[in-house]
Amino acid sequence: MVESLDSLLVIVVLCMLVGVVQGFLAGLLGIGGGIVLVPVFLLLLPHLNIPTEMAIHIAIGTSLGAIILTSYSAALGHRKRGNISWPVARALLPGIIIGSISGGFIADGMSAETLTRIFAIFLLLMALKMVLPVNTSRERPLPSPSILFFSAMAIGAFSALMGIGGGVILVPFLTFFGLEMRKSIGCAAAAGIAVALFGCLSYVIAGWNEPGLPQYAVGYVYLPALFGVIATAIFTARLGVKAAAILPIKLLKRIFAAFMTFIGLRLLLG
Repeated sequence: MVESLDSLLVIVVLCMLVGVVQGFLAGLLGIGGGIVLVPVFLLLLPHLNIPTEMAIHIAIGTSLGAIILTSYSAALGHRKRGNISWPVARALLPGIIIGSISGGFIADGMSAETLTRIFAIFLLLMALKMVLPVNTSRERPLPSPSILFFSAMAIGAFSALMGIGGGVILVPFLTFFGLEMRKSIGCAAAAGIAVALFGCLSYVIAGWNEPGLPQYAVGYVYLPALFGVIATAIFTARLGVKAAAILPIKLLKRIFAAFMTFIGLRLLLG
């Protein structure tokens, strides 16, 4: 196992397979895919002799790097189908950018154990949210610009901290205020580009001079894993967008919630 994972070719191929799933879910459910990528990277990275204390930071930073292109691909698909409310997306953007930039620097000051436990609890809460969705039957106006800005900033910071595109938070946030589900997913995919881009940049800068980084790492971003994921995810993200119109989303969410529960408990309990 250790010997084979030392081969860059094997790493890239494994991550290409992961990218197939991650990209599809990004388009289907409006999530950046970090919920899939971070746990997989946490399983993979220790076999590459990457220190445990560093693995969670690299997993999150690399996840954000992969989400840049997959969110872009998913957002293009949603734009073509008219699923993006541009006034809402533009209103979210400033807060999302500022919050995302802070994510990597906040994570850099946290221990691996703390960061892993926070991520595990986050997975469990998101699994619960998927099977017990917020009641959106009553339409509500969007918050005031100032509240929307600080809400977007908090969502951006937490998303970058967890290595996710922000869709799992933004979609319920927007649907709570009466935005139709598919438009909420489209806006989340568009916002995910900013979360991933600026969040990834913060992880690159925060880890730039970190001692003990593996070869082919740029800050807290591990390039072989990154390239492997995006090689397939950018294509399957578009398939996910098409599938969202025909597949039973409620059933898929329950299956995905079960997956998140399993991973969350595994990380939390060691």
